[in-house]
Amino acid sequence: MMVDENADRTPDWLIIRRDDALDVPGAVVLPGAATRTRVGLFAALAAGLALPAYLGDTWDALSDVLRDRLDTGPLTLLITDAGQLLVDEPTDEYGLLLAVLGNLATSAPNPLCVVLTEATPS
Repeated sequence: MMVDENADRTPDWLIIRRDDALDVPGAVVLPGAATRTRVGLFAALAAGLALPAYLGDTWDALSDVLRDRLDTGPLTLLITDAGQLLVDEPTDEYGLLLAVLGNLATSAPNPLCVVLTEATPS
């Protein structure tokens, strides 16, 4: 049996930070409070990226419009208070989001970087 040595490793396109002192020039910032539901996440992405009105509400539709966006250049998404990301959805929705983003990060013509920040209590 082969063991995947990278199974517990965070993929290169995903950065997880435990502080809020992160400056990411050019990043599209999505506040965690706006991303608690899939509808909220899609709306925040549509507003932050000026995505087309025909976005729809499926993961496939999101993948399509993000791929179109990545055709034009690199993209960095910064989600603040990331502990709130999709918390009001069934747990598999978070996995679906990561699958969509991971697929885009490994197949799109330009780089995708996702930064999740969660401030630690002082």
